[in-house]
Amino acid sequence: MKNAALPAAVFLFAAVAFIAAMAYEGAGPLPSDSSFASSDIVGTRTEEEVTLQSAKVRTSSNPTYRQMIYLPGGRFTMGALDSQPDEFPPHEVELDGFWIDIHEVTNRQFAEFVNATGYVTTAERPPELRSLQPEVDREALKILPEMNTPGSICSYQPQSREELDPEKGAYSWWRYVAGADWKHPEGPNSSIDTQMDHPVVHVSWLDAMAYCEWAGKDLPTEAQWEYAARGGRDGQAYPWGAARNPDGKWLHNIWQGEFPITNTGADGFLHTSPAGSFPANDFGLFDVSGNVWEWCKDYYQPEYYSESPRTNPPGPSSSFDPMDPAVIKRVQRGGSFMCSEQYCIGYRTTARMKGEEDTGAFHTGFRCVINAGFEDDLPTSGSAKAKMSKEQP
Repeated sequence: MKNAALPAAVFLFAAVAFIAAMAYEGAGPLPSDSSFASSDIVGTRTEEEVTLQSAKVRTSSNPTYRQMIYLPGGRFTMGALDSQPDEFPPHEVELDGFWIDIHEVTNRQFAEFVNATGYVTTAERPPELRSLQPEVDREALKILPEMNTPGSICSYQPQSREELDPEKGAYSWWRYVAGADWKHPEGPNSSIDTQMDHPVVHVSWLDAMAYCEWAGKDLPTEAQWEYAARGGRDGQAYPWGAARNPDGKWLHNIWQGEFPITNTGADGFLHTSPAGSFPANDFGLFDVSGNVWEWCKDYYQPEYYSESPRTNPPGPSSSFDPMDPAVIKRVQRGGSFMCSEQYCIGYRTTARMKGEEDTGAFHTGFRCVINAGFEDDLPTSGSAKAKMSKEQP
């Protein structure tokens, strides 16, 4: 990791940098029925509409691999030539085969995990200084009083440009909301009762890793994520090709209208959309552009591509964000319903984002991978065992 001075000003207003990355571009038990299968995805499509890029892309009847597809090992060009600096240089990467979720982890799936384990997410716990670099003097810091309560980051939609403060930047439309968490995505008075097939949000990288451990899975490396998102289309800006709106159609859930004032919802959604609401890419993956940002396994460093190994790059060994050097960041990919051509454009296949690893937001979720060959006989995960026990007479 690069050495950098850690100015005291970094901590004067937000000790844990709850909202910094955004400027870059107690209820009862929940339902645990996980009957949501790939055939139940909203807008199920025919083979003509979802053409897998390769006949080698395969599925399995093993419950561990339910709602996943297997991508064989392959080679692709990662990154972009004329884009954001941290997407440069484009470089060739070779990957071993792996399994990946066809859609982002949903509220229904996450509820099954929570009901089985009693897990409490970071947003449901009092804030801690978990994501500060080891060299930071924690004794000299304290969390702002308005943030020293369980909660998470939500968006406030200004009604006019007059409400935007140039000095605050993105802080003009982001708010730390007490009581916001995965069960209450817009604050304590909201719920997910009608959104069980939407992607889970307000999950930190730590929460996502806890789910993966329970499910017998992992988070994708950044290289795995981009390979899967491209769907075999090297050199294209989007999972479906070069044009953002081919034939005038919206193929992903993003912001339309004047950002952050008016979202017209021209794509059919103002916030998250149910898994599979838009066409899959050529590998059969849904929502790899828009809907919610997805955590990756990797630490974030803006210059990693210049030193990344060619084969199965694992990401850097430590975090370094020159915009926020005191905070440990992990990579996020895919963009979200908050991304706009006027502000973020994070919905491109090469776009990189970074997030504080112990902090979620109302537009951040994840999907999982299993690093195994197609024929590997893996131990059955906790979630798969639960499914099998329900199915046995």
